[in-house]
Amino acid sequence: MRRITAIAAVLMMTGLLGLPMKAAAAPLDEVKQLVSENYIGELPSNLQSLPTIDGIIEQLDPYSTYFTKEEFEAYTSGINNTTTGIGVIIEEHEKGIQIVNTFEGAAAALAGMEPGDIIVSIDGTNAKGMSIHQASSLITGKAGTTVQLEVLKTTNLTKTYNITRSQFTVPAMSKQLLYGNVGYIELTTFSDDGATLVQQAKEALQKQGATSFIVDLRNNGGGFVHTAEEMVGLFPNSPYAYALHTRAQDGLVKSVQQSSLFPANTKVLVNGYSASASEMVAGALLDQKSATLYGQTTYGKGSMQSFYNLSDGSYLKLTVANFTGPKGTMIHKTGVKPQITTTVGQELVKAHLDAIVEANKTYKKMPTLQKVPTTKEFTVTFSNTVIPTKQQKMELIKLGSASNVQVDIKQKSHNQFVLTPTAPLEKGAAYLLLIHPTFQAKTGEMMKTGAYVEVTVQP
Repeated sequence: MRRITAIAAVLMMTGLLGLPMKAAAAPLDEVKQLVSENYIGELPSNLQSLPTIDGIIEQLDPYSTYFTKEEFEAYTSGINNTTTGIGVIIEEHEKGIQIVNTFEGAAAALAGMEPGDIIVSIDGTNAKGMSIHQASSLITGKAGTTVQLEVLKTTNLTKTYNITRSQFTVPAMSKQLLYGNVGYIELTTFSDDGATLVQQAKEALQKQGATSFIVDLRNNGGGFVHTAEEMVGLFPNSPYAYALHTRAQDGLVKSVQQSSLFPANTKVLVNGYSASASEMVAGALLDQKSATLYGQTTYGKGSMQSFYNLSDGSYLKLTVANFTGPKGTMIHKTGVKPQITTTVGQELVKAHLDAIVEANKTYKKMPTLQKVPTTKEFTVTFSNTVIPTKQQKMELIKLGSASNVQVDIKQKSHNQFVLTPTAPLEKGAAYLLLIHPTFQAKTGEMMKTGAYVEVTVQP
């Protein structure tokens, strides 16, 4: 399936543009020559007799395409995060055009469109069988103009949206310090400065106290190859970024080593919408055991494209290579399978849980509490009589969040405590109850080790 933002593609590009053709040949002849000399896929047998560029493109792989000068400018500005439109990432679907992701603050998200929605018509035109480029050309437009979208929701209900196009910025990176001094960094696209932004975020979080990290590449469709090479260089024991396979040669490509590295226990989140440059990073980290991947198998785009500037100012984007992990992990049409598989939406919860548990290695795991009510009170019973002290400490943490939940703790009996959240728990959320080794028995003996309880709330 082809995936593109409604404004500009976020698939991988090499960052190197082919020079304009010296001969004053027609763009059609230039395209034929470039395809003949550089395309890594199977060449069309009738390449030289095809009368149009569109006809050639139709016989190439889904990632080779042709841009007018204006379309190319929109494409590159999209990768670098500034664009105009409704703010969605789309891909082809058997029923129409599916929304893969929406950008916070952009028109589509503000209107209530969500990932998983399927566009079935655009301004009255049936979207079934439509390519992403066709859909994108209809969805995009000048700021202030309106597009009407008929959408099949995940509830199987159909809804019509009249959305006014506007300028928006795609946030390339966001960061947060989660509970337990866990630094969380989300990279939404491999922009030109993506790796620099990640490194700056890492250093800022370390100043706030971060001792471990979670890097989120979910729903990241890719971007610049050099950014992926720099990203891999942020992880320990990662000398190589990928193995490159072109028509002319095969070989390993080195990562761009950075001065400040993530710790070895860093966790990287991926899902079925992590594509291209995201998969390059994931494959490198998996092959070189540089981090632990959490989530689901990635999209499966292990091909690389170069851009060629044609004599009339237009551009050809052509697949010129395939790549694998440094030790041969297949990516194209296969995807990268993480070491720790989670259900969709639970990637951060599981990674945060593991990070907290790793930081409290001596704590004993207690039986899990599942589907508790939002008004749940927690009763903690000790084996011996406990005397009251000011040091006693229990915490309830919402996994994936920055702080613990406000609770009231009361001693109910000589060996029993009741922990009551001051506000209802969130439906469907996951929590962690930490019982710290701060309790003292009547005999004077301190609690030997802490304990923890995993908690899920009923939907």
